[in-house]
Amino acid sequence: MRDLGLAHVYTGKVRDLYDVDADHLLMVASDRLSAFDVVMNEAIPEKGRVLTGLTNYWVNEFSDAMPTALVSCDPAAIERFVPGFLAERGWHGRTMLVRKAEMLPLECIVRGRLAGQAYDEYVERGTVHDMAVPAGLALTDPFPEPMFTPSTKATTGHDVNISLDAAAAIVGAALLAEAQRLCLDLFARAVAKMASVGLVLADTKFELGFVDGRLVVCDEVLTPDSSRIWPADQVRSGETPPSFDKQPFRDWLVTQPWDRTPPPPKVPDQIVAITSARYVAAYERVTGRSLADWYGA
Repeated sequence: MRDLGLAHVYTGKVRDLYDVDADHLLMVASDRLSAFDVVMNEAIPEKGRVLTGLTNYWVNEFSDAMPTALVSCDPAAIERFVPGFLAERGWHGRTMLVRKAEMLPLECIVRGRLAGQAYDEYVERGTVHDMAVPAGLALTDPFPEPMFTPSTKATTGHDVNISLDAAAAIVGAALLAEAQRLCLDLFARAVAKMASVGLVLADTKFELGFVDGRLVVCDEVLTPDSSRIWPADQVRSGETPPSFDKQPFRDWLVTQPWDRTPPPPKVPDQIVAITSARYVAAYERVTGRSLADWYGA
């Protein structure tokens, strides 16, 4: 991207941001793999293309209900804003041209089933984000209704799960209610769409921000990195189902004698290959399309 004269704005665990003009950014999803806020030395082939392709799919699938910062993932469209982009074939399929947004200082998480940090809190205290939920739930059990469960957006360290009351104190009750309505609606639509192809969407995280005064969805949308997606025929109460994400890598990592600080352990080629295949399967299962047909193949 340096050859295109774009200023590098930010590097995250997965994404890099480049300044295009006063109104636009390029968001490039790498194949980087991280755990416990440490980036591994090995990349997962196709991961960035999957994250970008799925985001594009969902934005178009829900275009009537999903206001978004995304302008285009089409290299030809990006070329009109960034002359020379068409020649940067390594960035095709993993790059989104997006509108600059004033980000909401919350992670907007929707949970349909008990899993992850919510399960850990439930076992310890019988609550989820300090909010009351029915007793007697087991791992993977559905909540009576999907829950909007925000967290803080930490600039350093880890995000902190908070209650709706605590979130309202940060952004105001009216804005929180608007974010809640938007996220719960999108979650319900995604649950129904995934169910139609034999998948369970357990939870997901949305990033919201303001563009021209309107609350819109930013960043990745309903991807394996931001969601728990399970094969419906393998979900059983009280058991951990396989998921379409970096689970093969996580399963391997927990067996390693690593203190969760740099340098990370070397990830075996087999684990890299299996994890890559899991990401590709997520894209193809959800969209019904071959990843080979997405930009950058």
